[in-house]
Amino acid sequence: MAILLSIDEPATGPAHAPSFDAFLEMGFRPFYLAGALWALLAVALWIFAPQWAGGTLGGLAWHAHEMLWGFVATIAVGFLMTAGGAWTGINPIEGRALAVLCLPWMVARAAFLLPGDAAFLVGALADVAFFALAAAALGRSVLLSRNTRNYAVPFMLLALGATDAAFLIATRAGDYATLMQHFNAGLLVMALLTLLVARRVIPFFAMRAVPGLRVPTHLRSGMAQLIASALAVFGLIAGWPLVQAAALVAAGGIALVQWASWKPWRVLHKPLLWILYVGYVSLGAGLLLAAAHAAGVGLPTALHVHVIAMGGFSVLIIGMITRTALGHLGRPLETDRSMVTAYALVIVAVVLRLAALHPSAASVHLLHLAATAWALAFALYLWRFFPMMIR
Repeated sequence: MAILLSIDEPATGPAHAPSFDAFLEMGFRPFYLAGALWALLAVALWIFAPQWAGGTLGGLAWHAHEMLWGFVATIAVGFLMTAGGAWTGINPIEGRALAVLCLPWMVARAAFLLPGDAAFLVGALADVAFFALAAAALGRSVLLSRNTRNYAVPFMLLALGATDAAFLIATRAGDYATLMQHFNAGLLVMALLTLLVARRVIPFFAMRAVPGLRVPTHLRSGMAQLIASALAVFGLIAGWPLVQAAALVAAGGIALVQWASWKPWRVLHKPLLWILYVGYVSLGAGLLLAAAHAAGVGLPTALHVHVIAMGGFSVLIIGMITRTALGHLGRPLETDRSMVTAYALVIVAVVLRLAALHPSAASVHLLHLAATAWALAFALYLWRFFPMMIR
């Protein structure tokens, strides 16, 4: 069966001085840093200075949008702009073109903080343009290389952009119910893309790092998982909650079976691996919680959202932006104390945030502690990796 993703890494090279050309060499460099910085700033603003997010896209809508499309999807774009070069042989975007792609992302983040319809319109157009340009860059490398097995991947980026646009339109109309439907659609599209990537790279990384470890790559179950995830998105949009719930049970259940077959006990001594395992099992559990919510089980809406987005996406992200950055920068695939501390802080932030969902006198304090742990985690990442990324 065709391999959907392949990650090859360069050999270790000599150290170099800081260089703007190096910074724009591959997509992961600016977008990993930008995504990590925005993860830190956006949560700090939302928890400690929410009055600064006073634009048309404000309040809870701003928080939900910026975490999903401003942070998580940005990291996904950075990964795909880099991995795309490995599995097509053509770097999707670099140099000035990469700088141009960064521009609408920055414009959108700033515009959504400003009041007024004009700022909102500028932000919306810039945000949608970001995903459209990224999909075009990736699609070009796929088409030129005739890499038919990956033709669907650029369309996933377009789907992220489409759900983003739909969310923003609903925000402008003041339609909260439709807004949340489009947010959940974006969440499930992002889950589909995450399952595609993680299911491929986790076994690959594990077998490279642990001598003698052999784990299945689950090509067939992975394809079934992707079909189930796409069906869940369709069920949500069509208003068929039972179809959505059944599809989510399949996607989440397959993820848990895959995780167990990857022998998690064999990677406990490898932080670069166990952090990915924690993220993947959390994503699977989050999809099952989403299924229960779609089926009408009385669970808080925020529960499955935070398990998927924080426990799944964000834990996987802190592991991926460490592991893949080290690999593509030609650095030893080893963690230091700052990296492991960042991993632990993200996990602590997830636990505290979930605990804060239960109404109590301690909820606000738990929320503040969660935000502090989160910000420290990404600050540590930036402190450690910024000097590497500009060389």
